[in-house]
Amino acid sequence: MTMHALSVDVEDWFQVLNMAGHIDRASWDRCELRCADSTRRLLDLFAKRGAKATFFCLGWIAERLPGLIAEVQAAGHEIGSHGYDHRLLPDLGREGFAADLERTATILQGITGQRPTAFRACTWSVTRRTPWAIDELLRAGVTVDSSIQPVRHPDYGVAAAPKHAYTLRGSGDGELLELPPLTWRVCGRTVPVGGGGYLRLFPLGFLRAGLRQKERAGEPGCIYLHPWEVDPGQPRQALGGLRGFRHYVNLGKTLGKLDRLLQDFRFTSLGAAIAQRGASWRAKLPVYRAAELLG
Repeated sequence: MTMHALSVDVEDWFQVLNMAGHIDRASWDRCELRCADSTRRLLDLFAKRGAKATFFCLGWIAERLPGLIAEVQAAGHEIGSHGYDHRLLPDLGREGFAADLERTATILQGITGQRPTAFRACTWSVTRRTPWAIDELLRAGVTVDSSIQPVRHPDYGVAAAPKHAYTLRGSGDGELLELPPLTWRVCGRTVPVGGGGYLRLFPLGFLRAGLRQKERAGEPGCIYLHPWEVDPGQPRQALGGLRGFRHYVNLGKTLGKLDRLLQDFRFTSLGAAIAQRGASWRAKLPVYRAAELLG
């Protein structure tokens, strides 16, 4: 049976892009930190269903909740980097991104004893604006990335990017495996169904169809969510409009939908899902130069 990839972006409710215009970054330490309880809800569910995951952790969270990161690792999950404090890569710039990667890796290694080799950018912000990100990831020792959304979206996405796993090369000889979030190809269209707001909004049948499509292709699908998405009691902000809808829709249903999905399919970490496919599968993946795909 195909082992699909499950991932959690460990960030709190006030750190989401939708909150950027409402909660100043300088006030984060005065916000209620709810990430530990909601992350443990996910840990309990994963243990119940025999699932493993990659937890992409913010360095900011890890500094304040080192025991939580250690708890995740002790439960057998993979620890990846989500950057330090959820800044978009174009805002960081190349030098800032390199420093952000190193700062986060140092924090996580200090807790787990291992330097993270898996990465996911804040808000899928590896795009055509940041082709230099791949070289910086390779310099930081990252071997698996899941930062490129192959869809059109007002805040992110590279619509022309592959919808399946592939190899990305930087300006030198280094390369990493890119595992994009799940999409479903239907009626000639690509529908993003990999998680987050899509998991909360779309019928579960869309995700099931996407995962079965991946199984027929002989590759893992990649699902993602955030701890705040299983926390319907989080403080509410007057976001309004589309951003408010996207953030708050169906928060009370996320855990139940995820539970049903975990009963229908087998999930593990990104690293383990890739390892299950074997070296021969990886050797056959298409290869792209970052400068061409993102340039």
